[in-house]
Amino acid sequence: MPRDGSSNRQRILDAAERLVLRRGFSGTALDEVIGAAGTSKGAFFHHFPSKRELARTLLDRHADHLVALLLRAHDRTASVDDPVERVDAFLAELERAAARPGSLAASALAEHELLGAAAVAPVQRAAQASRAVVLGLLRAAAAARPAAHLDAEAWADHVFVTLEGAQLLARATGGTEHLREQLGVLRTAVAAVLASGPSAPGGVAEQLSARRASGRAAP
Repeated sequence: MPRDGSSNRQRILDAAERLVLRRGFSGTALDEVIGAAGTSKGAFFHHFPSKRELARTLLDRHADHLVALLLRAHDRTASVDDPVERVDAFLAELERAAARPGSLAASALAEHELLGAAAVAPVQRAAQASRAVVLGLLRAAAAARPAAHLDAEAWADHVFVTLEGAQLLARATGGTEHLREQLGVLRTAVAAVLASGPSAPGGVAEQLSARRASGRAAP
């Protein structure tokens, strides 16, 4: 493929992402994407045979970005020996690095019937990959602070939920300050759980464990 073919494909993806973040997948017409990318219908369909294929590619890129963000934070904190301090450093790194408002994942999940299972699969991949990265760190921290009773699995899921939810809020408000703010709240909450324990009745760890147990028991 000629070199400009890759550039054209990139322009299409960038234009589509901007439009989808504003209007959602269902509210974005292919003609609008083609016009915003400054390309032709022939060139568009050469790269993306259908709207679903465009959506799948966009979501693949979004998933890759999210996983890369987590892996960079993981690698940059590898020199921190204490597991609890490393979790804090990892979340601080995410807070500093977060600068991309808007969640394609939220749009995709809201419109999964339109997009189909194949298009939404990258969102599931991102969730699983992010969970794997974070879970190892949290399990190590939980082992180092057994009195805190940290539910590593629940908090690993919460990191992904916070990242995606904060991006959605940033999209709605048009800025990244809420994105960083919510990641800061997450960092504070995890630190509070790791600092608490059974000796502190009604502490954060006790409250969260009781709430989760109650949720599991609910019909």
